[in-house]
Amino acid sequence: MTIPTTQFDARHLERINARLEKYHPSKILEWAVETFRGEMALMSSFGLEDVALYDMFWRIDDSARLMTLDTLRLPNETYTVIDQTRLRYSVDIETFYPDLVSVKKMVESQGNNLFYRGLTNRKLCCGVRKVEPLERALSGVKAWVTGLRRDQGMERSEIGIVEFDESHANIKINPLANWSFDEVRAYVQEHKVPYNELHDKGYPSIGCSPCTRAVKDGEDPRSGRWWWEADPDSKECGLHVVPTPES
Repeated sequence: MTIPTTQFDARHLERINARLEKYHPSKILEWAVETFRGEMALMSSFGLEDVALYDMFWRIDDSARLMTLDTLRLPNETYTVIDQTRLRYSVDIETFYPDLVSVKKMVESQGNNLFYRGLTNRKLCCGVRKVEPLERALSGVKAWVTGLRRDQGMERSEIGIVEFDESHANIKINPLANWSFDEVRAYVQEHKVPYNELHDKGYPSIGCSPCTRAVKDGEDPRSGRWWWEADPDSKECGLHVVPTPES
């Protein structure tokens, strides 16, 4: 499923972002629901940002679509909050798994923990377990909502609230772009949203179990992801490709 690129060309997106920049994330979601109706979903990893967003989304539309990627190597705490979310909101979570034939081929060739042996291997694993399932998930929607924030660093500091996602030929909406982690936490606490208990154990960012660890006070929030990699700018799995500004 694709959308006309002229509907969201650079000039149109600039106007939209200028208007939405001052909006509360829930108001941004209201705009998105009105614009895309049922052809939009939140893609959730069930981190703090995503559970806050789904709570906002559900308050606007109690049939709001919720998607997730189960890499088959998630922490048990993540599965717990998935179950809690399903019960709290009575939502049918659309879960996308990696292709098991591809997983089998990768593991037989490179081993179960191949990601510890270089960036190429790690990106291969992310590609099989995350990127390909995401492509399948997003093939059926015109827009997807993410929990990306600018203060997460790296290229994320340049994200817009609304972007044209060239990789998936649809619209990507980042309602929390200008929020801080503390603002997200405050929302979750105020509304008693179920969240991943690893956040209380020093995990600001949570991915697959073998690729995530707690960080110390003062460390970069993303430093606990793929901590064995020296280059902090490489710490993306391929799900979020930031568009290159036109020259």
